[in-house]
Amino acid sequence: MKKIILFFVLIGAIIFSCKTNSNSADTKKLSLTFESKSNSNVTGTASFVEKNGSVTFVANMAGLKPGVHAIHIHEKSDCTAADGSSAGGHWNPTFKKHGKWGVGEYHKGDIGNFTADAKGNGTITLTTNEWCIGCGDPAKDILGKGLIVHDGTDDFTTQPSGNAGARVACSAIIK
Repeated sequence: MKKIILFFVLIGAIIFSCKTNSNSADTKKLSLTFESKSNSNVTGTASFVEKNGSVTFVANMAGLKPGVHAIHIHEKSDCTAADGSSAGGHWNPTFKKHGKWGVGEYHKGDIGNFTADAKGNGTITLTTNEWCIGCGDPAKDILGKGLIVHDGTDDFTTQPSGNAGARVACSAIIK
């Protein structure tokens, strides 16, 4: 009888060990494609990967004017308007002032600026524990929001949007 109990204890320990060491089940991924807005030719993709309590965001854009452009998470996953306005304002579940990510007050959607090269291509990456994918926490959950690329630069000061100009690309953050 002791051998049988020991056998089941060992099997249980092995199964528990396998389950707790498996990180693939803990990883959530979203891949998005941008739609051109405001008569632009901007295209691109974005991904969000959540692992170990942090979300890594990467956007790759093409067709931009060379120079600096803003990118933000907006309130709604609605890209139906020709100018992207259907995505609403910046996502701001904590009711903070607009600003620069990680400095003083800022919206949860204030990702920031990135630079497009001479060919109009640009990339931005951000990793944060202030977002989650589908966790249900209204102050962190990015699902159901919109991702907007702007024609201009976020000045990190003008309220509530950073004076970043026209919305040239939009993507819904949905599964």
